Amino acid sequence: MATRKPSASDYSESSIRVLKGLEPVKQRPGMYTRTENPLHIIQEVIDNASDEALGGFCKNVSVTLNTDGSVSIEDDGRGIPVGLHPEEKVPTVEIVFTRLHAGGKFDKGSGGAYSFSGGLHGVGVSVTNALSSRLEITVWREGGEHKITFADGDVIENLKSRTLAKDERRTGTRVTVWPNAKYFDSSAIPNAELQRLLRSKAVLLPGVRVTLNNAKNGDTQTWQYDQGLRGYLVESLAQSSNADPLIPLFEGEQYASGDVDGFAEGEGAAWVVAWTEEGNVVRESYVNLIPTPAGGTHEAGLREGLFGAVKSFVEMHSMLPKGVKLLPEDVFARVSFVLSAKVLDPQFQGQIKERLNSRDAVRLIATFARPALELWLNHHVDYGKKLAELVIKQAQSRLRSAQKVEKKKSSGVAVLPGKLTDCESDDVSRNELFLVEGDSAGGSAKMGRDKEFQAILPLRGKVLNSWETERDRLFANNEIHDIAVAIGVDPHGPNDTPDLSGLRYGKICILSDADVDGSHIQVLLLTLFFKHFPQLIARGHICVARPPLFRIDAPARGKKQAQKLYALDDGELTAIEDKLRKDGLKDGAWAISRFKGLGEMNAEQLWETTMNPDTRRLLPVSLGDFDLAASESRFNMLMGKGEAAARRAWLEEHGNEAEADI
Repeated sequence: MATRKPSASDYSESSIRVLKGLEPVKQRPGMYTRTENPLHIIQEVIDNASDEALGGFCKNVSVTLNTDGSVSIEDDGRGIPVGLHPEEKVPTVEIVFTRLHAGGKFDKGSGGAYSFSGGLHGVGVSVTNALSSRLEITVWREGGEHKITFADGDVIENLKSRTLAKDERRTGTRVTVWPNAKYFDSSAIPNAELQRLLRSKAVLLPGVRVTLNNAKNGDTQTWQYDQGLRGYLVESLAQSSNADPLIPLFEGEQYASGDVDGFAEGEGAAWVVAWTEEGNVVRESYVNLIPTPAGGTHEAGLREGLFGAVKSFVEMHSMLPKGVKLLPEDVFARVSFVLSAKVLDPQFQGQIKERLNSRDAVRLIATFARPALELWLNHHVDYGKKLAELVIKQAQSRLRSAQKVEKKKSSGVAVLPGKLTDCESDDVSRNELFLVEGDSAGGSAKMGRDKEFQAILPLRGKVLNSWETERDRLFANNEIHDIAVAIGVDPHGPNDTPDLSGLRYGKICILSDADVDGSHIQVLLLTLFFKHFPQLIARGHICVARPPLFRIDAPARGKKQAQKLYALDDGELTAIEDKLRKDGLKDGAWAISRFKGLGEMNAEQLWETTMNPDTRRLLPVSLGDFDLAASESRFNMLMGKGEAAARRAWLEEHGNEAEADI
């Protein structure tokens, strides 16, 4: 009897594939690292050596570019543990390099190996191993030398150990990596970026010598900064702008001791800040030695602290001219800084850690930076007044710019909707309008917003499906009429050139519940903007706010105080629960509450999670490259009133694709 071959439409138990070990990394490397070049997988190893230095166990870090294309990273730290893991019963060094979500950095208690580290996701060097054709490790530890070798993520030479002679005694780790070229667009490591990375490590680790050896041409570069952040900023300013600071550099360093305002012991920051009147500004920030080129909440905390201190000084000395109101960007416009934050449990955006998302970091840095600058300004009043004059000049320039925009506006003023709670500012580029689902959520949003620049327009029920509505009939619908009048722009087509001089808000944010009905309202509003206000999307004015679906109340653990954590969806909830388990909590130790709607959030929660520019997650809407005719045809099928049969057929064919990658 012939065996039937499985067809493409078969869906059975054997269709479900479980990726084990490092297979997920090899299948989708872009989810775990940058794939332009191998620098980031090398950086993961450098970060491990830097964490040893951060803990005070390492004084030298050396990186060598070998002639065969491999890279060696060596430190004189404690050496990766090589004994059998108590649970897994295999050498610990093997687990670190072959298992995702394994490492010493999950142990955050008072006795943890790394109280503060950048490696938080637990996939760092295991990703390096998975994407390398060969990886060799030598560990010097407890009087012995231990070697293990991997190829394509698998052990090919088991751990071998020998006892060191007395004159050989040392500690440390050397990792040599041969990146696998098939995973990267280019196999070349950008030398300038590598130098910048190593130099920053030396800056942030005063007293640690960082060396780059290029075996291909014999060049050697060494960085060791005695002045730390200060020397780095002075040197960077001289190179980038040749502009002298207006006042002496403001520098400070403060870390929490014990239970201070809910911060863990050791959390805090070191910073150096300079104000210049001209030239380029230099801004670099780090979290636990990890560069954060996209900034994040620690930078927002520094901005908040500087603004609060300068504003307090200006008000104390009655320097503010009539009609001028200071804003954070006035203080921050001419600021150069280097900020190095220590955060016990940092939450980064993505595995490549370009941006810090930890909400607590705003308050952490602001709490320490503001009093320090206030004290400094009041001890140096002359410098304080020079700084105040610069900041006031920035505010006046901003106001003049806003007035120029105002003059271009039409003299005909429409009566604004009665339910619109407008903002105070006239600066269109800064103002935001939130289209909020429901009156109860609108009430929380009104109380939680920043009335200076955030306006609220509550929407009652679901907005009209306007895909097939003629333009001249749009205003028959009260909700659409109110939206158009509040925005200040008339409906238009994709090929029109509308008059946008009446635009009243730089960002129009759709804020709906994190459920199916909320998603439906998003779709209806996005349809309205795509069909009748396409230029608002094309110019980047439309955004979708992302409120959380879950709140997790986590008890104190180790050095970490009790926390309120928020998850956008089930996936984030699972990740947070996994993290809490790794922190030593047992299932049931934390409480999970699900928000049924925005109306269940109080004003403070809505502000912190969804409206605060420093801590929210706002999704910009863009058109991208698309075929207008094909897109309109697809919208007709999805939104057309007589297309139910076509929609059903399309959903039956493509409905499972939303879950295809899970």
